[in-house]
Amino acid sequence: MKNVNFRLLNLESEKMSENMSLETLCVQGGWNPKKGEPRVLPIYQSTTFRYETSDQMARLFDLKDSGYFYTRLQNPTNDAVAAKIAALEGGVAAMLISSGQAASFYSIFNICEAGDHFVSASAIYGGTFNLFAVTMKKLSIEVSFVDQDADEAEIAKAFRPNTKALFAETIANPILKVLDIEKFAHIAHTHNVPLIVDNTFATPINCRPFEFGADIVIHSTTKYMDGHATSVGGCIVDSGNFDWEAHEDKFPGLTQPDPSYHGLAYSSSFGKGAYITKATVQLMRDLGSIPSPQNAFLLNIGLETLHLRVPRHCENAQKVAEFLEKNEKVAWVNYSGLPSNKYYALARKQFKNGHSCGVVTFGLKGGREESLRFIDSLKLAAIVTHVADARTCVLHPASHTHRQLSDEQLIAAGVQPDLIRFSVGIEDPTDIISDIRQALEKI
Repeated sequence: MKNVNFRLLNLESEKMSENMSLETLCVQGGWNPKKGEPRVLPIYQSTTFRYETSDQMARLFDLKDSGYFYTRLQNPTNDAVAAKIAALEGGVAAMLISSGQAASFYSIFNICEAGDHFVSASAIYGGTFNLFAVTMKKLSIEVSFVDQDADEAEIAKAFRPNTKALFAETIANPILKVLDIEKFAHIAHTHNVPLIVDNTFATPINCRPFEFGADIVIHSTTKYMDGHATSVGGCIVDSGNFDWEAHEDKFPGLTQPDPSYHGLAYSSSFGKGAYITKATVQLMRDLGSIPSPQNAFLLNIGLETLHLRVPRHCENAQKVAEFLEKNEKVAWVNYSGLPSNKYYALARKQFKNGHSCGVVTFGLKGGREESLRFIDSLKLAAIVTHVADARTCVLHPASHTHRQLSDEQLIAAGVQPDLIRFSVGIEDPTDIISDIRQALEKI
């Protein structure tokens, strides 16, 4: 195999993929075997890679030559899968990471340090909210949370001179708010900071945030990208569009010399690959969080059918949402594919065919206790701490992922006490709806 490092591999993949559809990229992106090489992406299950002279290794550590030397920094299997995701999102470079939570952390920590500040939508995954509000505060990095549906002037009040980024989710987990990406991009760029978007629920099959002005996209690949609930993982993708050097004083970590690499400056040395290069050779070097090549291989298998699975998830979710909306025992349904939904028009603008994701949230007229009784009566849908894989699953956030919060705190966080998060799988929709019907009949 030709040894190329993660930067060149991702950039080469982008050139290769310019004329490929998303469907073809899912199957063939990232890995372009040459004569005599494996047709299927191999698992490079090795921590280390051999070289012939000490000088060759030294040049790798100085980032002067391309190549692989230690899997914590880079691995051919991992980098090929990262290249595929970069191509799917329309980015210039990407890196795999061990979890979606790690992706959230690295995406911010790559440009923030002690004394800095960033702004985030409040409607985000609970684990990310706690990471930002509690754990990163211990690192002296502060966050201000904003209502993403507020107008630009209101959101702008949260920005400070030391603000370094704006963060949000394309579709918020679990309350399914849909982000107006263009509005958030305008706010971020007005304040000379990048917009970081978690695109886990939509996936690039339904939405490519870079096309609406986002600068960096992250994923929990554990969800739809893996698709089979086999491997925890994450990914960070850079569009290459944010000009770090135009705001040199604001982003010294990217534009000023790094003493740990003999004074190398990422923006001048690696251009559009600067952000991902720094995240890999500095953060991954020091903090770890690398995914195993085996997990990257399994992720790639999932990606090969992403373009087939995501439309089926959405079609099934649409049918489930329409069934629930008509049922007299259901108090409310939240799914942007319904014309009655407040995000219906925005979803049709930003998402392919108006499809958002396969997750539907709803509540029952009997409230919290009836929601639990309903969940316990399901047979096909499994109660699991997961979402967005091939199998239908269900969770009651107030009793499970958010059970430490009071009802008042739940409402403040946007999670209603009766909220049921129903992740619609790719089974026969008739069977999924039959399961819902029989459970509703028992309450």
